[in-house]
Amino acid sequence: MTKFAVRAVTMALLDITPGDVLLDIGAGTGSISIQAALLGAEVYALEQTQEGVDLIQQNAEKFQVEIQTIHGTAPECLQAIPQFNKCFIGGSKGKLTPIVTDVHARLCSGGRLAANFIRLENTVTFRQLLQQYGYIQIESRLLHTAEVDHLGLLRGQNPVCLIGGQKA
Repeated sequence: MTKFAVRAVTMALLDITPGDVLLDIGAGTGSISIQAALLGAEVYALEQTQEGVDLIQQNAEKFQVEIQTIHGTAPECLQAIPQFNKCFIGGSKGKLTPIVTDVHARLCSGGRLAANFIRLENTVTFRQLLQQYGYIQIESRLLHTAEVDHLGLLRGQNPVCLIGGQKA
């Protein structure tokens, strides 16, 4: 599950408002999808594992939001999704370039594209792709969060790179 601080900054990068249509690629547990739905977006969550799809639906029921969950992989399943103005990439399974290429072609003008990465190679590739496709207002963040354990000690979490931009 996406940690609270990472989720909050991701929502800011996406700038979700009521009426937006969000595509969440590699939706995992659905935490980004659910947060976007709570903010009034229509959400399509693409997840490759059946376990993940089931978990997204359980979490959507728990938070009483509607999420259209699609079992499959990107970019192969993207044609089944209607036009969207916001997109989040939470996982790419080694297909980052073809996913961004397909998303860029389908993302509405003025729409926002954001992604989170734990690998620096993907961070660099994604930023280069946003620049190549002429995205504006590209923002990058590195978050390193920590949790307090049962003894009151801070336990560092893996750093996460967050990047987002707006399609010109």
